[in-house]
Amino acid sequence: MAINWFPGHMHKARKEIKKVMPQMDLIIEVVDARIPFSSENPLVPALRQDTPVIKVLNKRDLADPGVTRLWLDHLEQENGVRAITLTHNQRAEALDILRLARDMTAHRNLERSALRVMILGIPNVGKSTLINTLAGRPIARTGNEPAVTRAQQIIKLPDNILLYDTPGFLWPKLSPESCGYRLAVTGAIRSAVLEFDDVALFAADYLLVTYPDAVRTRYNLDPLPADGVALMDAIAARRNFYGRGGIPDLHKVAEVLLNELRSGKLGPVSLETPTLVAQETREEQARKTERDIQKAARRRT
Repeated sequence: MAINWFPGHMHKARKEIKKVMPQMDLIIEVVDARIPFSSENPLVPALRQDTPVIKVLNKRDLADPGVTRLWLDHLEQENGVRAITLTHNQRAEALDILRLARDMTAHRNLERSALRVMILGIPNVGKSTLINTLAGRPIARTGNEPAVTRAQQIIKLPDNILLYDTPGFLWPKLSPESCGYRLAVTGAIRSAVLEFDDVALFAADYLLVTYPDAVRTRYNLDPLPADGVALMDAIAARRNFYGRGGIPDLHKVAEVLLNELRSGKLGPVSLETPTLVAQETREEQARKTERDIQKAARRRT
């Protein structure tokens, strides 16, 4: 299943960000700690050039702590990037972001001019909640549905910091395909643009391989099912999710599985590691090279 979601307001946001990016002193990019690669926007590196970046791995409480440590080390290998974690209702930790921003731009004289900081984040990673925390008052709209923020705004923060809020936006094509699935699993993509059952099946297959004990404990399954389809059937049996004729109601199973994963009821789960992402990127590049070779061969014939 290929997922493509690039509404018109997101296209407009990209153009606005490209226009104002050169004026920024620092960028804060909020990503989902469960999917730091899939939830970052690949347009940002091209747009930021050498502007320093703070990567905020939000929703730390929902992610596997060991995997999160791997991501922090991995992200800070990039020049000009500092990576930190955050979870909700931690105002002191959130304010540390501003202190880090000042440290990373120590050459700036804030008494003479404001520090211009742009905050970016794809839908549903918690960017608006973080803005409200930094501002100490409700400024940005928040919600459970992705793509709530629609218009850019400038927010004055303490210590002469101007925070430029931007709409959450995705890139035109989600690649590799597994990135789209992971975004869907965490709720970053509206349910209307994907096959809900397919997303749950992706999650079921991944959980069986990577977090079998969490699956066994949550759904009281021993032995574990052999694959994702069997897991969804087993959940239907445990929860008595059956439709007419005794057929498992897999859509209801999908809703339960995804909701429980998103809410942390299966425990802290990370959906990707730096090693996994590197492997998928190599495979995607190999497929692209093969497609290019085939196109060139067709043109010669």
